[in-house]
Amino acid sequence: MQVWGMKTLLLLRQALLPLLVVLLAASTSPGRSIANGTPTVTTSDGVRLYVRVAGQGRPCVFVHGGPGAGAAVQEALAGPMLEQQFQMIYLDQRGSGRSASAPAGAYGLARLVQDLEELRQQLHIDKWVLLSHSFGGIIATAYARQYPQHTLGLVLSNSILNLPASMESLATHGYALLPAATRPPLDPAAPLPQRFGMVMALLNQQRLMNQMMYTHDSTAARVARVQRAQTAGNHDFAASLYQPGVIGGYLEDFSAATASMTMPVLVLPGQADDVTGPQYQSLHFPHQQVVIMPGKHNALLESPLEMRGALAAFSRKLPR
Repeated sequence: MQVWGMKTLLLLRQALLPLLVVLLAASTSPGRSIANGTPTVTTSDGVRLYVRVAGQGRPCVFVHGGPGAGAAVQEALAGPMLEQQFQMIYLDQRGSGRSASAPAGAYGLARLVQDLEELRQQLHIDKWVLLSHSFGGIIATAYARQYPQHTLGLVLSNSILNLPASMESLATHGYALLPAATRPPLDPAAPLPQRFGMVMALLNQQRLMNQMMYTHDSTAARVARVQRAQTAGNHDFAASLYQPGVIGGYLEDFSAATASMTMPVLVLPGQADDVTGPQYQSLHFPHQQVVIMPGKHNALLESPLEMRGALAAFSRKLPR
């Protein structure tokens, strides 16, 4: 049994915050395009969200990870490839990137799912594809489970559906990445949040996190350039996630729900992705296809040819 007490959560939040900051109108049928541009979207509780629409094809909302990283990196570096396949809707979640903070720390999973649904309604979209990365897999899958009638398809790129399992994978492989002379003993019986927090703090201190995230140093440099170009970035969601009243909903193992979700699903795990771990092996969507991508945790950025081929094949199979 994992221990998620107040003291443990506070320590975990302190250890992870540097990483989280770095990581970061007619009704429309599925095959038609909505107007490209940057629409103004305000949620029912008054939060202004950054949204940008670009490309042609079926509407597809990008559900970024981080948590709280914002969509700017994928929008800039993967956007040209994605927009050849879909009409992309880039959203910065509340408290993330270019969006405003939530009132009274309202960052629970149910509220993030509601934001997606309110965005769909304001854009007058009947059905859309959800494309998630990393932590965004939890949010996208929760939305698809709650709103299957509006989910045309689900694309899970290096996506997490079981946060504790991802934390276990990252703690184990991250600890092994640390030089033997610099790593303290790790008690395998210690609660997962404590082990995870310790390993993440050491990886940050020794600037080794990029080795977990990227296959190539050049990718980290490209990401850093995009991040530096942002005049300001909101990190309130990242800073608030490990509060007791927020984290709870994100700890569900969503792989258990996949057997009852009947929309088309494309699963794109990384061959050497130790951040997510082998979670794709536990997914049982009735209509899923798994295409293993080369590399680590950022196939959208590092495997554009393979990604383009998988997305094009998936798009052709979606219902008209």
